[in-house]
Amino acid sequence: MATARQCRERPAPTQRIDDPRTVVLVGLMGAGKSCVGRRLAARLERPFVDTDDEIVKAAGLSITDIFSVYGEAAFRDCERKVMARLLEGPSCVLAAGGGAFIAPQTRALIRARAVSVWLRADLDVLVARTAGRTHRPLLNTGDPRAKLKALMDDRYPVYAEADITVPTGTESADRTTAQVLEAVRDFVTAHPAGEAPPA
Repeated sequence: MATARQCRERPAPTQRIDDPRTVVLVGLMGAGKSCVGRRLAARLERPFVDTDDEIVKAAGLSITDIFSVYGEAAFRDCERKVMARLLEGPSCVLAAGGGAFIAPQTRALIRARAVSVWLRADLDVLVARTAGRTHRPLLNTGDPRAKLKALMDDRYPVYAEADITVPTGTESADRTTAQVLEAVRDFVTAHPAGEAPPA
């Protein structure tokens, strides 16, 4: 699994892709979206954006505080608005919050304006990567493993609608990034921008 050391940005050769669409990384917390996203952005020479960071800026509160003060519904509403704004903006590599892709209107926007990549991780990987982290409101009550399993059961069928699926687990963040880059390159070659999204 990716450790904090493995997630530190390292110099890597740039490999631009001649496609204007934003690359959106989706998946559960602990899948490595931010870690891989930063590396992918560096290789593509594009900005990296984390939607959770953008929500915090917009709300002036931490994710945990938004949940505790306003509730999950308010957070999801803010998440949808932030995703819509980012998808209308310049091309980037975007790490989407775990629930963002679940919203049908957000999923439709991603399909129309971006290339989506699901970082698919097994339960043991997610449990290990999120252990002891208190900034994830959905895991702060009850048994984290049971909660993650419930989220997997609920969300994985929806994540499977992403354009690309890349497994992530014990391999290095560099290796996962290389796999994502290769998969994105193959996808945009087969499905150029401007064509109708694949069914």
